[in-house]
Amino acid sequence: MYQALYRKWRPQTFDDVIGQKHITETLKNQVRSSRLSHAYLFIGTRGTGKTTCARILARAVNCEHPVDGNPCGKCAACRGIADGSILDVVELDAASNNGVDNVRALREEAVFSPAAVKKRVYIIDEVHMLSASAFNALLKIIEEPPEHLIFILATTELQKVPATILSRCQRHNFRRIETAELAAYVEHVANEERFAITREAAELIARLAEGGVRDALSLLDQCSAHEKIDVDAVYTTMGLAGKRRIEELFDRVIDHDTEAALKAFSGMWMDGKDPIGTLGELFTLMRDVLMLRVAPKGGAELISGGHEIALLKRYAARLTTEELTAGMETLQDALIAARNARSPRTTAELCLVTLCSSLLKQDMPDFNARLSRIEEQLASGTFSFAPRRESAPPVPQSTDEPEWDEEHPPLPEEDDLPWNEEPPAPAAPQHAPWEDEADELDPAQFAEPQPEDELPKREAQPEKKPEPLPKEEPVGAAPAAAESPAFWRELCGKITARLPADMRIYPGDESKLRGTLSGNVLTLEAESGFVYNRFNRAEILQRFSDCAAELTGRSVNTILKVLDPALRVTRSLDELKKFPETHVVG
Repeated sequence: MYQALYRKWRPQTFDDVIGQKHITETLKNQVRSSRLSHAYLFIGTRGTGKTTCARILARAVNCEHPVDGNPCGKCAACRGIADGSILDVVELDAASNNGVDNVRALREEAVFSPAAVKKRVYIIDEVHMLSASAFNALLKIIEEPPEHLIFILATTELQKVPATILSRCQRHNFRRIETAELAAYVEHVANEERFAITREAAELIARLAEGGVRDALSLLDQCSAHEKIDVDAVYTTMGLAGKRRIEELFDRVIDHDTEAALKAFSGMWMDGKDPIGTLGELFTLMRDVLMLRVAPKGGAELISGGHEIALLKRYAARLTTEELTAGMETLQDALIAARNARSPRTTAELCLVTLCSSLLKQDMPDFNARLSRIEEQLASGTFSFAPRRESAPPVPQSTDEPEWDEEHPPLPEEDDLPWNEEPPAPAAPQHAPWEDEADELDPAQFAEPQPEDELPKREAQPEKKPEPLPKEEPVGAAPAAAESPAFWRELCGKITARLPADMRIYPGDESKLRGTLSGNVLTLEAESGFVYNRFNRAEILQRFSDCAAELTGRSVNTILKVLDPALRVTRSLDELKKFPETHVVG
């Protein structure tokens, strides 16, 4: 009868166990020196060798001829424990024997001496499934066991084991097997079983197993139906999309192309790919990109290894940390919902639509992601605000004159509206009789001295004759008015649209920024401090040079200086009084 690979290749000695040398060497030394503990607790994820090491230890402590701490496998004790004929070694599953009555029966039986071997061994798998009363019943015998008794407890969830049990056991932590070591072991088993397997397929199986030997051998057993086990065979057997198709789907998500993303997912669905598996692969890809984003130097050791590092670095350069975390939270929620959903395909499609459109989610992680994108664009000077405008439906033009409706008369034309008429001239003010006496008073007696009265009066300037019109210059020559103030105003109007949003208020405000063109040199004068620092960047000055070159038709070089405080434009008191918010205090 055919036997599964993970059962056929179960290690029989401590030396056959892979990836757990820190535990097997300790147990071998204890067997050699006969310094055994009365209770062991093996902790680790599934398929890492907890139950296997427990069975090897049970044979080793009862072996008649141990070899360097390993069971010989040939004596009556080793063979009897292996085939289950010796009843002094008992293996219990706490998931199905978790009641207090089961533990009481075990405790009553454990006090008797072993009949066929030296030690009575109880292996309790998934011990965290015991109830609280069962743990209390087990506590006393673990604390003070007979000399012939050994307990070996195994669990995947350490936090569920009471501290009173933990303190009475010798703990050993089983770790996940490294991907390279597990891939080599899978390739070795495949060669022994005469399977044609590629190195890339063995590495893929090792990554999918997530450090578990039993899962890796089960996947290899599942893929053995193919004549040649390659990467495509593994993807087909497991119902996975493959790294190339997942990378294409991720490209569509980054480009916010919802239609292309849904088409790519539909193609994978028609090929029989599992929606949950597809979302899981996309989640793994985003996780690898996040590792390289937050740890660019040491992140290569943290990635899963399913994608090229160069490609992951390109993805990391296009996305921010907040965008990646928000996308991973969306995928994680979708994975949980898809396992319980009536239609996992619809759940996956809804997740892709949400990932492609950042406006659908309004939670805090999504707001942080959008804000980080804006901050990155502002820092690089590429931010542009373009509000989305929805075009209104065209209004049909009618050539017929509208009929008169007394209840709803037509509105008057714009030219006939009253506010388009000239305002009437103000009427002459009328004086009261008692106001005639005020006309006899001299206003100069009540006038207060003003600062502008002390300014020297300007002499009358002779009337200037109109200047002749400039002659027409040939094509390509610089305009003569380039050095005039009109040129600066024209330049301000042209450069405003090319500046970042937070800098568009400064062109045109000569109290903050001024500019003059002399020959081929454009001199900018900016207010010292914040304004000067904002404009003192090569890309900003280059934009001024490009705009000036477009206006003058020749190459222009831009330089930046600090604006002299004495030349700053100030507003007069009378001009400030025009604003209703301004209050002038005497």
